[in-house]
Amino acid sequence: MKKIIHFMKRNYKIIIPIVILAGLLFSFQITNKPDPEKDKILIGLIRYALTKGHYEPHQINDEFSEQVFIDFIDALDPYKRFFIQSDIDEFSKYKYLIDDQLKNEEFTFYSSVFERYNQRVIESKEYYKEILKTPFDFEKEGIFNIDYDEKSFAKSKAELIKTWQLQLKVSTLSRLHEKIELQKTFSEKSVSEKSKEHKMINGEVVEIIQEKDISDTNKLNVPKTFAELEKESREAAEKSLDDFYNFMNELDDTDWFSVYINTITLQFDPHTSYLAPKDKKRFDISMAGKLEGIGARLQKKDDYTRVSELISGGPAWIAGELEVGDLILKVAQGDEPPIDIVGMRLDDAIEFIKGKKGTEVRLTLKKIDGSIKVISIIRDIVELEETFAKSSVVKLNDRTFGVINLPKFYIDFNERNFRNSATDMEQEIKRLKEENIEGLLIDLRNNGGGSLKTAIEIAGLFIKNGPVVQVKYRGEKPNVRSDSNKKIQWDGPLVILVNELSASASEIFAAAMQDYNRAVIIGSKSSFGKGTVQNVLPLNNYFKYSKDLGALKMTIQKFYRINGGSTQLKGVESDIAMPDKYTYLEIGERDEKNPLPWDRIEPADYTPVNIYENFNEVINDSKKRIASKSQFLLIDKNAKWLKEGRDDNIVNLKYSDYKKDLENREEESKEFDTIAKYKNNLVFNSPIYEISMIEKDSVLAKKRDIWHNNLSKDIYVEEALTVLSELKISKNLLVKN
Repeated sequence: MKKIIHFMKRNYKIIIPIVILAGLLFSFQITNKPDPEKDKILIGLIRYALTKGHYEPHQINDEFSEQVFIDFIDALDPYKRFFIQSDIDEFSKYKYLIDDQLKNEEFTFYSSVFERYNQRVIESKEYYKEILKTPFDFEKEGIFNIDYDEKSFAKSKAELIKTWQLQLKVSTLSRLHEKIELQKTFSEKSVSEKSKEHKMINGEVVEIIQEKDISDTNKLNVPKTFAELEKESREAAEKSLDDFYNFMNELDDTDWFSVYINTITLQFDPHTSYLAPKDKKRFDISMAGKLEGIGARLQKKDDYTRVSELISGGPAWIAGELEVGDLILKVAQGDEPPIDIVGMRLDDAIEFIKGKKGTEVRLTLKKIDGSIKVISIIRDIVELEETFAKSSVVKLNDRTFGVINLPKFYIDFNERNFRNSATDMEQEIKRLKEENIEGLLIDLRNNGGGSLKTAIEIAGLFIKNGPVVQVKYRGEKPNVRSDSNKKIQWDGPLVILVNELSASASEIFAAAMQDYNRAVIIGSKSSFGKGTVQNVLPLNNYFKYSKDLGALKMTIQKFYRINGGSTQLKGVESDIAMPDKYTYLEIGERDEKNPLPWDRIEPADYTPVNIYENFNEVINDSKKRIASKSQFLLIDKNAKWLKEGRDDNIVNLKYSDYKKDLENREEESKEFDTIAKYKNNLVFNSPIYEISMIEKDSVLAKKRDIWHNNLSKDIYVEEALTVLSELKISKNLLVKN
């Protein structure tokens, strides 16, 4: 339950029918009794650890108490469908007492709120079944505002039931529209139907196109009436609610108490959380070795399971339809009915998504443009190999340049012949130098970080020696971490490509190269902005107890650039900012609740290396190109359109108006179709050393073809390479640090 209490409640009007079911995450019967002794030990340990060990501890006072009060109620009932105002009024006597209860290891507030919550949940079971017995009137005009932050709790049970009626009407409306559109699409199909998918056959990725005759099916399939589809939609809404109630019956008191604890840890910062015993066992599953699944890293984002990373070369990456930022709403095993996972714990959602090699999973997605899409992925073994650095060679104006993609800063000491990103990067640069490249582009987009050690060593490949990052504990002087190897692996022009999802170690490396004036940083306006370090503390290590107490993940350090500024919140601001679809959306550390602030310390002792004759000129020329290029202008317009859609909180309850609203949105989206069709006319090839490997390995050949094809459609890589080609090294080359 570690992140379930972080409810920022984004407004996605098209998927609100599923969202309003999320509160049922908490519909359950307790399967084990509370353990007061264990709970007291937990609270005591966590309070002590947070106040003594957290990088920036909060005072546990009345202000702290008030925020825990608000967040815990919000965690249990984010959509205001269980509590009524009289409950909140009754609870308010605890608003400024929670801090005292924590210090005295008392749980009166938790017990009172939780007991009433359980009562309200049981009562709610009668509401939805009764409401869904009667057809909804979708010819009646009306609207529903999904901004729950602005809503008040119902003043009475009668008003609460009205809230349920409206929310269930919206839920049914969405399903009804899906069914009508699906029936319409099916009836418009030709006699034959083609489908395309990627499968692994004998170790090779194969694109399979199937054609089947559906003429007989069309003849037998009599279109259903609006009333019939409306009834089916209500039944589907009821079944979804039933499934959530049944699924959450398995939660026990440990799960619920961890929700309360996490409302406490959340006040310190978004990355500090309590891991209950079963969560601890599943925490941060290593990407080392082999995993069977879709090849995506997932994270909890409010009530949603969000795609945070695609593993290069994995099934999802190969299929090409799943993207970072997609929200997974439903999961189906092959042709089986889908299960709603909105509001589900991340670990439980992952159990439905992962699976054995060769099996099919169908994901219902909320795309970043607001559309709903169902995709099919054939699960396969995801190799660690696919997260390693890889390189490509490209010609631009008859000159040769190298591109290195680094998906993460990896290191694995558990392997006999361990690899790490620093030695691999050094090797890739050596191989590219043999191709006589004149400049190097390092692609760190979507690189969420990893090993600090390798980030420092990689920085050392481009400077003679010197400080790379400052790491600071609370109340202590910063520890300056430096590159001590005087060897420079690459002394030529260097450009680093980043985006909003480049985080942590990526930001440390990019920041160091920027502070030394060693590279041009190009990409999004700024990177992710995570400048903190967490440590996982198994609580039984600090208190000998017969039962598993779980663990505390706590922020203990902060990163600072060598110029003294933190990477926290601000991230690394690009020298050249290019618009992308995330430009106006809230994404990154800034989007989290209670992030630690940006600050500055004394700079480290370092000397910038002024190796470029025309650094500022190249940057200014690039900015002019970006400002005038039609494709970038369209991308920027699209980003504003996406922001506008995210901020639209109104759902029309009349079907014709609802349909028109979605059709207008779809029609507007057509203006941006050309974004995905862009071609940069550059040809990317594997370096010489890899060609013989590709000839022997058809799977590797397919993966490289996909990567090179994606690069040839990438406007950001094109502009980065143009910048790289314009940089001129001065005769002095690298001056000593």
